[in-house]
Amino acid sequence: MSDLADASAYSKDNPFPAKITENRLLSKAGSAKETRHFVVNLAGSGLHYEAGDSLGVFPTNRQSEVDEIIRLLGATGDELVSPVMLKLIAPITFREALSSKLALAGPTPKIVTTLASKATDAGEKAKLAGLLLPESKEMLTAFLDEREYVDILTEFPSAKVTPQELVDHMRKLMPRLYSIASSPRSYPTEIHLTVAVVRYSTNHRERVGVCSTFLADRAQVGATLAPVFVSHSHFGPPEDGAKDCIMVGPGTGVAPFRAFVQDRIASGATGRNWLFFGDQKQATDYLYGEEWDNYLVKGHLTRLDLAWSRDQATKVYVQDRMRANAAELWSWLQGGACFFVCGDAKRMAKDVDVALHEIIAAQGGMSSAQAVDYVKQLKKDKRYQRDVY
Repeated sequence: MSDLADASAYSKDNPFPAKITENRLLSKAGSAKETRHFVVNLAGSGLHYEAGDSLGVFPTNRQSEVDEIIRLLGATGDELVSPVMLKLIAPITFREALSSKLALAGPTPKIVTTLASKATDAGEKAKLAGLLLPESKEMLTAFLDEREYVDILTEFPSAKVTPQELVDHMRKLMPRLYSIASSPRSYPTEIHLTVAVVRYSTNHRERVGVCSTFLADRAQVGATLAPVFVSHSHFGPPEDGAKDCIMVGPGTGVAPFRAFVQDRIASGATGRNWLFFGDQKQATDYLYGEEWDNYLVKGHLTRLDLAWSRDQATKVYVQDRMRANAAELWSWLQGGACFFVCGDAKRMAKDVDVALHEIIAAQGGMSSAQAVDYVKQLKKDKRYQRDVY
């Protein structure tokens, strides 16, 4: 089989059953976060990736939640169901649907309507009816935001639904995409991931990120086969190795820049590399710190600027480090450097974008409108790229 044919054998619709060969804690004891490094083995898949791509992972749900839903319905788990949205050729068991095909979170108003029509307890019926009043829209949204299907079934036990009725209300369990933290030039048959494991509480119940805890808790190293696929991206280091790279990646946003630096070292790129990294505390949250320090010593990183938000009274973020080095940053941009950002879209990426505009305006002696045009041109020339989520 040719490489091309082999490469096309696995995709999002036909994911490769990959082994996870490493799972290690990156954050140190005392960190407020649990951040892990995973290695996924691609040997025999024919899958190829580039620095900047993402890996899609299809998780399974926690068995304890699956068991509880089956118990609440008075079911066995062996009932055959055909969830409408899955478009299955043949039915599958209720347990399989809950374990690996359907999302157990994100209930919609539709389930409240269904339970209201089936509740036999007067108190439950009244509460459900109240949530469905036109003036209760905000209250209904808040109610659903704090609950998963298991909560709603627990709260309204008199409203009996069948396994088929329940699954018809549920959404598909979607794959999660993670920025790849390795270069194929260095690791052609494996992919590295940098994952923040999500654990929190709502409605007096422990919650977890489905995929992050699938990788951290449920996937057994060397044994579990995780269905994966490569998601190709617009995001990647410059094709011209002589170009300088400015990379802004706090927290797990640093993942693709580990890939970028590996890739540029392996390809013999001559351009300079400047990394802005930040997190809460240097002692506990300096992800891949030894690697970055080593790259700095060897000259693979020309500059490394670190921002720690909890190590001093005043919080310091990556955009603060950018402003503190405004003249140098402007000099790099004027010299043709590419500017990359990865991480949180809601706040960090916006704050970095504001800082970039301010730096360009101030250092370049431009008006706000001129700085906007300058940034637009950077984007057009693919010199300003973002991988934000």
